[in-house]
Amino acid sequence: MDRVVNDEKPRVILGEHKITQNLPSQPTVLDEKWSLRSFKKKFRVVMVRYDENELEFDLIGIHPFLANAFRRLMLSDVPTMAIEKVHILNNTSIIQDEVLAHRLGLIPLKADPRLFEMKADPAAEGTEQDTLEFTLKIKCTNNKDSSKDSLRVEDMYKNNNVYSKHIKWVPIGKQKERLTDVGPIHPDILIAKMRPGHELDLKLIAVKSVGRDHAKFSPVATAFYRLLPDIKLLREVEGEAAERLQKCFSPGVISIRHEKGRQYAVVNDARYDTGSRNVFRYEDLKDAVAMTKIQDHFIFTVESVGALRPDVIFTESVKILKDKCLSLLDELSHV
Repeated sequence: MDRVVNDEKPRVILGEHKITQNLPSQPTVLDEKWSLRSFKKKFRVVMVRYDENELEFDLIGIHPFLANAFRRLMLSDVPTMAIEKVHILNNTSIIQDEVLAHRLGLIPLKADPRLFEMKADPAAEGTEQDTLEFTLKIKCTNNKDSSKDSLRVEDMYKNNNVYSKHIKWVPIGKQKERLTDVGPIHPDILIAKMRPGHELDLKLIAVKSVGRDHAKFSPVATAFYRLLPDIKLLREVEGEAAERLQKCFSPGVISIRHEKGRQYAVVNDARYDTGSRNVFRYEDLKDAVAMTKIQDHFIFTVESVGALRPDVIFTESVKILKDKCLSLLDELSHV
């Protein structure tokens, strides 16, 4: 196995009972002295999949500490807008005030944080540059037009469910001229259930902040990375053994090829292997596969809550890291 996987890439080798490393003959990105020329030569970004709010891309030829820095910055330092204060003028529903305020704060807002400033003084009056204002005013009543025979809640009552679509934006100053389509990203988030006599009358204040202050300001639902798996077959696996080998891995990783009346296993796409090592359960298969992970190849998955596109979230994290580095260099120059 060592002869097969001991190439010039930094790898961890997944054995049956332990994890080992290969030994490249030349320094890799993990242990060589950092230089800009070498970084430019080795570093690559490859876009793999881009949906509306989800992005999958590869960072290749990068040290783990830098990959983890981008992950942490996306989670906790890229700012967004979220409801920070809830002025409860009336709440006769069964939901306690603090629970209601917490629910409202977690509703993602459709507002580009790059168009706003951080509020310098939390106690100060909000301005059009640093604050968004919303109202939520709704009352549940009996539906007099419904059929008396119907026992469906939707027929018996009006406004029995309070959704995020009932939150209305109240522009401050000239916000209406420079902002469009401000409000909750998803209109169908359930906030509360009410019955006749229940009423909500709220004033909501949203400000700009970051995830390290509170999770509601994080722009991502999730942001994580994993090392690129690599699987090599050390010998040919045929017949029933090939089918067992295929079942040891995630769907699509191993495929069965039919040729001249025989079937044998081939590696189709190792990218989505989970590293379960189920193959080591079989004595006749454990020596047929070399499973490794490449240590300078990171598969990133970023899922946005919707306020910013996932590619924008990543580029913003790069800008923030750049600003932090410049700030550190400036501080060191004055020491």
